[in-house]
Amino acid sequence: MVSHAQWKLARDRKVAESISEGEDSAESAERVRRRRELDLAWDLGQAVYDRRTALGLAQTDLARRANMTQPQVSKLELGGSMPTVPLLVRLARAMDADFSLRPDAEGVVGVAFIPRTADAEAGAEPPSTEPASATEAEADTSTERAAATG
Repeated sequence: MVSHAQWKLARDRKVAESISEGEDSAESAERVRRRRELDLAWDLGQAVYDRRTALGLAQTDLARRANMTQPQVSKLELGGSMPTVPLLVRLARAMDADFSLRPDAEGVVGVAFIPRTADAEAGAEPPSTEPASATEAEADTSTERAAATG
């Protein structure tokens, strides 16, 4: 029986080999989707590495601050895993930064850990993203419901 890790490795090889497939094939679409996923994992790892080294932290220090293990930090920095949103929040907090994901029109996602400014550390709050009135809140809720139901 093939283990999950072996299956994933075989799948990744197949995606990499499908480069010669036609641009409109399902294989090609899968390859593009997988490439974007791998690029995002790599970019996230690079952003963590850049911020960690800018702070002068060792992987073990960051792991301790983010309630992780050093091997988990290493794997993340090498692009070997896709972190969850709660983990990204913990990492941002551990690295005294705000986290940003910004997709562009082509679907490429920009990733950054932005150092907190002195104003933010002094207690100044960032601008609110909440609606200014109850009417706006109701409008946002109905829009979300419409989007969720199609």
